[in-house]
Amino acid sequence: MRHLMNPLDFTVEELEKLFDLANDMEKNPDRYANVCHGKKLATCFYEPSTRTRLSFESAMLNLGGSVLGFSSADSSSAAKGESVSDTIRVISCYADICAMRHPKEGAPMVAAERSKIPVINAGDGGHQHPTQTLTDLLTIRSLKGKLGGFTIGLCGDLKFGRTVHSLIEALARYDDVNFIFISPEELKVPDYITQMLKNKNIGYEEVISLDEVIGRLDLLYMTRVQRERFFNEEDYIRLKDFYILTKEKMKAAREDMLVLHPLPRVNEISVEIDDDPRAAYFKQVQYGVYVRMALIYTLLGLEQGGDKAC
Repeated sequence: MRHLMNPLDFTVEELEKLFDLANDMEKNPDRYANVCHGKKLATCFYEPSTRTRLSFESAMLNLGGSVLGFSSADSSSAAKGESVSDTIRVISCYADICAMRHPKEGAPMVAAERSKIPVINAGDGGHQHPTQTLTDLLTIRSLKGKLGGFTIGLCGDLKFGRTVHSLIEALARYDDVNFIFISPEELKVPDYITQMLKNKNIGYEEVISLDEVIGRLDLLYMTRVQRERFFNEEDYIRLKDFYILTKEKMKAAREDMLVLHPLPRVNEISVEIDDDPRAAYFKQVQYGVYVRMALIYTLLGLEQGGDKAC
C-alpha cells in the first residue's frame, strides 16, 4: 500500500508514467469509465475547499467509483474531539482510498501511519499540496511539451503559498529550470527553499518588480495573498493588491508565455486576461481532474489488477 504526502514521494520516472496515464485518460475517457466500479473515495476535508474537493470527487466519478466524506471539521466528529488517527481508522472500514485536507501540518501523515487504505494529502496547512503540484507539472508538460528547459516566474505570496513551495521542490529535479521569485520583501520565499536550490547549484533571482522580468518568462505562476495565513489584518490589506496582472502588463510578455494560477484568485489576475490565449489557469483546473484520476487509479493498484477493497 502506498500514500501520497509529498510530490517527491514519486520519482521523476514514476511521474512520467503517471502523466502519460493522465493524458491517456484525457484522450480516452471511455476506456476508464468503469475501472473503479464498486470502489469508494472518502474526502475528509477539515478545511474549506471548492476546487480540490470537487476535483477529487469528479475524478472518482469519472472512473465509475463513488464518493463519501465531509467538507469541514464542523460537519465531522472532529467537532466532538475525535482525533485524526481515530477518524482514519473508521474511514478505512468505509472506503478504499482517502483524500484528506487539514489545517495542521503533518495531519495527513498521521492518518497515513494509522490507515488501512491509501491516503492522499490534499493540503496540510502551509506545508504541502502535492496534488496541486502534480496538476501544475501535468499542465506544463502538456502545454509546453516537456518539463525543464524554461524560465518560470513565481509571483505574489511566496512565503505562505504551499503550492509555490511544492512546485519549486518538484521542478528542481528537472534540467535547466531557471527560477525568478517575484514578491514584496515581507512575502519572500522561505530560506529553506533558497538553501535547497543553492545546495543543488540551481540559480534563482529574487526581485520585487514583475514588470522588469515578465518579458524573460516562459511561465508565470501567479498566487493570491492569502488572508487566512496572516495573523495581522493590516498586513494583509497592505499587501493584497501588490501585484495585479493586467492586459497592459501582458504586452511585455512573450507570445508563448503561459499564465498559471492554483486558484482561487481574488484580483491578482484581471478578468480581462481570461480571453488571452496565454491564460492557462482554467485548463489547469481540467488537468487537475485527469491527474487525480491517474493518481487514484495508481494508488488503488488497478494497473496491476490489484484490489484494495475493505
